[in-house]
Amino acid sequence: MISSAFHLFVYNPLYNGLIFLITVVPRHDVGLAIIALTIIVRIILFPLARRMVKTQIKIKELASEIEAIKNTHKDNNVEQSRAILALYRHNDVHPLSGLGLTLLQFPVLLAIYLVFARGGLPIIHAQLLYSFVAAPHTITMVFLGLIDMGSTHSVVLAACAALTQYGYIRLTMGKRAASKKSNGSFSDDMARSMDVQMRFFLPGMIGVIGYSVCAAVPLYWTTANLFMIAQEYAAGRRFSGERVSA
Repeated sequence: MISSAFHLFVYNPLYNGLIFLITVVPRHDVGLAIIALTIIVRIILFPLARRMVKTQIKIKELASEIEAIKNTHKDNNVEQSRAILALYRHNDVHPLSGLGLTLLQFPVLLAIYLVFARGGLPIIHAQLLYSFVAAPHTITMVFLGLIDMGSTHSVVLAACAALTQYGYIRLTMGKRAASKKSNGSFSDDMARSMDVQMRFFLPGMIGVIGYSVCAAVPLYWTTANLFMIAQEYAAGRRFSGERVSA
């Protein structure tokens, strides 16, 4: 049932969208079609991204109050967590709002990977095409004449995926705070561990995965990261301006 739902709502629509875009982009370049498809997907997911940006801004605004709570309940982690959650509820902050956006990306990535892993390109599975989607007469698998989208081990795209992921995390999380001596607080140790993992381990893992799979996947991830970085700058300024004028 899960497999049927995945193909009905994710794989088939993305496959048809990709085939349609291949017919309209210059030289029927698969790489250009993937970039266009990524931008379309990110636009569809914009409402979730917009909410995530708002949440990030609110959390930054509450940083001083959160720090005060940590100091007040530094010897009681349970009360500390309870007070922070109460602060979030009072200010209508949903710290897990970005989780849905993150989770939705993985089925899309899986679908793109499967398109190439199952030989969906350059051979086209005509039985999967919608009646209004025509198969292109020619397909260019080599992106801009440089990188074969169906091949694995693209160092360039894997590095781009890792670097843009690091850049996006750096933008959203800010610079690392100066290292402080641990006060033994479980929440502080957990926050420090999560900070290191998010900043360095996650981009590195994405780079390794991007190198291990078809080049189409790190190209999608790189494009998505660049789109989110641009969106973060534009949306962040607009949301800040709305609150100032309110």
